[in-house]
Amino acid sequence: MKRLVDIVIATIALLLLSPIFLFVAYKVRKNLGSPVFFYQDRPGKNGKLFKMIKFRSMKDAFDNDGNPLPDEKRITPFGKKLRSTSLDEMPQLINVLKGDMSIVGPRPQMKEFLEHYTPNQMRRHEVKPGMTGLAQVSGRNNLSWEEKFDLDVQYVEQQSIFLDFKIMFKTVEVMLKKEGINAPDQAVGASRFSGSETSENKSSSNH
Repeated sequence: MKRLVDIVIATIALLLLSPIFLFVAYKVRKNLGSPVFFYQDRPGKNGKLFKMIKFRSMKDAFDNDGNPLPDEKRITPFGKKLRSTSLDEMPQLINVLKGDMSIVGPRPQMKEFLEHYTPNQMRRHEVKPGMTGLAQVSGRNNLSWEEKFDLDVQYVEQQSIFLDFKIMFKTVEVMLKKEGINAPDQAVGASRFSGSETSENKSSSNH
């Protein structure tokens, strides 16, 4: 049932949002150049890696040694606006159709985080990662990482189609109010994940 709901909702969303999708793709191409999409390996169900898709929100900029410049020098005002509206996440509907992700589930984090998880936190990988999840409608970046992972495990234990729909409706409310929105995958302040980076670091070669 969950897979069927994912396919139906992702298909309808892509059809209804296709004008916005194409407009954002055009704006990304105009402001940041080609390619329009950004791909990055993220752990999915059972920790299996998949290519998560986003619209690019950073420009390619390197130092004299060929290393990407810090985020604050790469992200543009356009990129910040794109992230603040969560429109950069839209291409993940394609991941849902491919079966890599679900509409609802724990947000896929950086693969480098895996070695830092406790056995209980690893339970978040018992289900497919989602475009939105219980943590995202319960405070998002206002939560500590431990609180986020606790909510992810709580979702795994309590998952049901009714809970999924509740989270979907709450997600719309959160997005409209822009509650706790600040680059949802960012690891700032998580000291034990200090080696992690935001969505487009270390992978500029995939642009």
